Formats: sequence, C-alpha cells, structure tokens
Amino acid sequence: MTNTAQIMCINKSNRQSAHERITHVGGVGDNSQRWKITQPEAIALIKAGTWKFYTSVAGKSVWVIVARTGQGHEYLKTENDGEQPNNLLSLPECP
Repeated sequence: MTNTAQIMCINKSNRQSAHERITHVGGVGDNSQRWKITQPEAIALIKAGTWKFYTSVAGKSVWVIVARTGQGHEYLKTENDGEQPNNLLSLPECP
C-alpha cells in the first residue's frame, strides 16, 4: 500500500531564486506532527513506491514526481499543471 502526504513547505539552497534546488520538503501528518525530510529521502520513497507526495495550491492538487536534469541529477517537481513557476517551488519555507 502506498502512503500519501501533502508537501506544505520546502527549503531551498537559495530562497530568493525561483529555480534554486530544493533541499528539504515538509508538511503536517495525520497525527498533527510536523515532518521534514531531505530531497534525496523523498526521491527514494517515491522511487520505492512506498510514498506519493502532492501539493495543493489554490484548491488544485497535483502529484510530485521525480525528474532528471540533462546531467542525470534527480530532483522533485510537480506534474505539469500549466502553472509557472512549478508550484512546488512557490511553497513557503519550512521551519
């Protein structure tokens, strides 16, 4: 069974850049406890099929997927929803 969690915040290596690399993602679990994991941890959970993550912006939810740069580096992004920038990158900073 695959678990699902909403990503509600992120940390980036350069918060001022709309396209800078995500280092951590986080949210609030069913138990009302905050959680935060590194991007490599989230990628591993998605690839293992044990977790699916999504974001919800302005009432619209979209799945978070693993993508690959031209150099082969994996990163997180949302499925194409027609929004620019990627709505994962526009989430608030995690505490």
